[in-house]
Amino acid sequence: MAKASSDVRPTSIVSSASKSKPRKPAAIAAHKARKPALLSEAEIREVFRRFHAANPEPKGELEHTNPFTLLVAIVLSAQATDAGVNKATRALFKVADTPQKMLKLGEDKLRDYVKTIGLYRAKAKNVIGLSQRLVDDFDGRVPDDRDALESLPGVGRKTANVVMNIAFHHPTIAVDTHVFRVANRIGLSNGTTPLAVEEDLLRVVPKDYLLHAHHWLILHGRYLCKARKPECWRCLISDICRFPDKTPAP
Repeated sequence: MAKASSDVRPTSIVSSASKSKPRKPAAIAAHKARKPALLSEAEIREVFRRFHAANPEPKGELEHTNPFTLLVAIVLSAQATDAGVNKATRALFKVADTPQKMLKLGEDKLRDYVKTIGLYRAKAKNVIGLSQRLVDDFDGRVPDDRDALESLPGVGRKTANVVMNIAFHHPTIAVDTHVFRVANRIGLSNGTTPLAVEEDLLRVVPKDYLLHAHHWLILHGRYLCKARKPECWRCLISDICRFPDKTPAP
């Protein structure tokens, strides 16, 4: 958790920001204009109603057999595609699907299984490290707790949120590049950081849709609302979306 800022503000020191020239009103207006207006409560409910109608039970695309293999797959997926991770882990999980088996396999042999994945050396080290921590501190089980998960090597807030959502069915939202882009583009959030977007989504997404919300947004961003050329002409929420530069049909 972030520490609260101090109430003591020294008056004798002028910050570098205060010395800079104030932004002109036109520049401020242009900056604000780039952000789409946020959707209303009714519009947000309709967005997720449509997502649910089209895909009532969305699933993550990383292959896994239990909470441990899910955790390992997510750690390996950083800056890699799900398809590439799945290709490597199909063989890996046949021989190491528990922390104990992963430790027995060892870091050197683990690297051989995941060497097709980017940053595989660092990731293999983290997988062995988190496996050791799970055995030493959690009786070989993946903890159902965000703080405990984030204490493991290679595990950050996004990874912890995915594990809590998929393995333990908590209504968490993991903000990856797809969720960040889609939330800002369609008008669910104007957040400038993943945490800000996560907090906005937890606040505005209807509770009855929250469990699957991040899956719907990830899949929407991956296959329709793409970064360079969103396929707006076949989008099921195009009439609600606030994105101004909608792509016409080819």
